[in-house]
Amino acid sequence: MPVFSKLLIANRGEIACRIQRTAQAQGYRTVAVFSEADADARHVRMADEAVLIGPASVQQSYLDPTAILEAARRTGADAIHPGYGFLAENAGFARACAAAGIVFIGPSPEAIERMGSKRRSKIAMLAAGVPCIAGYEGEAQDDDSLCREAARIGYPLMIKASAGGGGRGMRLVQRAEDLPEQLRIARAEALHGFGDAELILEQALLDPRHVEIQIFGDHHGQLIHLGERDCSIQRRHQKIIEEAPCPVMTAELRQAMGNAALMAGRAVDYVGAGTVEFLLAADGRFYFLEMNTRLQVEHPVTELITGQDLVAWQLDIAAGLPLPLRQDQVHLNGHAMEVRLYAEDPAADFLPQTGRLIGWAPPTGEGVRIDHGLLEGQAITPFYDSMLGKLIAHGATREQARRRLLRAVEDCVLLGVQSNQRLLAALLAHPRFIDGDVGTGFIEQHFVRHVALQAPTPSAEQLAIATALFYQCARARHAADLGGWRNNAGSALRYRIGMGERDWTLDLLARPDGTLSIHGAERSVELKWLEVDQSGAVLMLDGLRQRHRWRLDGNDLWLFTRPGGLPLQDRTRAPITPAASAPGDGLLKAPMDGAIVEVLVSEGTRVRQGQLLLVLEAMKMEHPLKAGFDGVVRQLQVAPGEQVRQQQVLLRVETAH
Repeated sequence: MPVFSKLLIANRGEIACRIQRTAQAQGYRTVAVFSEADADARHVRMADEAVLIGPASVQQSYLDPTAILEAARRTGADAIHPGYGFLAENAGFARACAAAGIVFIGPSPEAIERMGSKRRSKIAMLAAGVPCIAGYEGEAQDDDSLCREAARIGYPLMIKASAGGGGRGMRLVQRAEDLPEQLRIARAEALHGFGDAELILEQALLDPRHVEIQIFGDHHGQLIHLGERDCSIQRRHQKIIEEAPCPVMTAELRQAMGNAALMAGRAVDYVGAGTVEFLLAADGRFYFLEMNTRLQVEHPVTELITGQDLVAWQLDIAAGLPLPLRQDQVHLNGHAMEVRLYAEDPAADFLPQTGRLIGWAPPTGEGVRIDHGLLEGQAITPFYDSMLGKLIAHGATREQARRRLLRAVEDCVLLGVQSNQRLLAALLAHPRFIDGDVGTGFIEQHFVRHVALQAPTPSAEQLAIATALFYQCARARHAADLGGWRNNAGSALRYRIGMGERDWTLDLLARPDGTLSIHGAERSVELKWLEVDQSGAVLMLDGLRQRHRWRLDGNDLWLFTRPGGLPLQDRTRAPITPAASAPGDGLLKAPMDGAIVEVLVSEGTRVRQGQLLLVLEAMKMEHPLKAGFDGVVRQLQVAPGEQVRQQQVLLRVETAH
């Protein structure tokens, strides 16, 4: 008799879609769960059945074991795949599944409990003889104990959420005086993201490589590894580029790291998919970092170089089948790279972004794979992680994989929200990355003043295209309303095109042959439409044939510029407003949609420059909001728990007299 036949995926977004793809191909029926914010999401549409499990808040939906188990009961699902994040490493949830007679697609609750905690897993690894970095993994969690242990370890050091992952609850601390506030923030992020505020401290190993080993175990006592992944390119301790194999790996080092990973797995009788993560120093020594008792975000690069479907392996192992390969049958073929596409603004310290996705056209091509959960028109909300999807490429060599991935990143049409697309393209094209010479500090070392970390400025050609599109749309509307009549034929039209706080003035003259002569931004451009519709245009620009994707929403135009989109506005008829308030005007505004989780001042409070005033939570991260200068708080307009919109005024600080 089959062990299970209907699979509930206790997750959302791209990973829920990816799991369903394999499960359905294997013949299983699938059940999606969704919050009110995800009612029409792609993973819901893909599923055979779907169940509403609560409001948008993760605590009331995707982190609610009772709601998920009730969804399984209602639909008759006899297995649950947790994906990654949310309840994937929750031992209590795994036990609850077993108690309900439901197969949990993952390791045993005991393995999750021991390895899902950075504190307990490090203790276990030290006992097993796995190399570990110096730190503190004790039970005492009060500030005095942690400050005392930090002084023993020395600075710089890392604070890490014991139950966490994905960069949440992780802080690099350079000075003792910064430790108390960083402990508070790390605890809050850990509690919100994982339901556990426990922390560990570790000596900071500066600019190592981050290398991880994929392991797999079955119920028959077999445990193997599938090689390594290099995940060194990170921002805010969160991976954004992963590749396999590691560019500096040798056969001897792979064997040593693989053996250490297997030692870690055997210490907890590991079954299923797991990842043992290491820091690799320049001298070739490596240190245990953590073990993730689940599928990893970056698993596609391992799939592409091994030719295996790791989700299929998970399902088969959960059904009691043995591993399909022995260690000596694992062969690595070619090279694979993956980038994580985030809704964030690299020019604003990677601040997560919200909005409506008005244009989405993922790239295609030889060796290219896209894992995503996106639909045009969907809202990118503040309730969940800001990762939109993953672009992955495989090639016979590292350089072929890199070229294919760079082209895919440049060709990926994403309009409606800001993203890290320009940064990804710049990273893939950087000479040091091309040479494979990177570490975890790569972005901080080489991109501090890089153009990819600055707000984009439209070129003269892009402004001309935007002007021509606004003209074309207005002409189409006038043709419908007035039969094409206008009283200024033959004369130039003046446009004011804006982006952010800047405006550009351009003059457009329509010639009888259909050519548009556009002057402005210190250039003259000759443009002629060859094709134009509601989503794309083919044009001749100064004699060059080009194709551009675009979307228009009222006076707002998103123009795809390879890579990335530009949000441009037709401000021709808009009143000219004064310059935006200076940073010292005292108004503290929400940098994005989110929820106020902490208010640390009241009206009349005297504050110092840099003092923490409010804490905004959005996309599973905390964002501290601080005073820009010394003064007194006036007009406090928010309270804890209140949802706020981007640019909403939260409070005002007046200069102290």
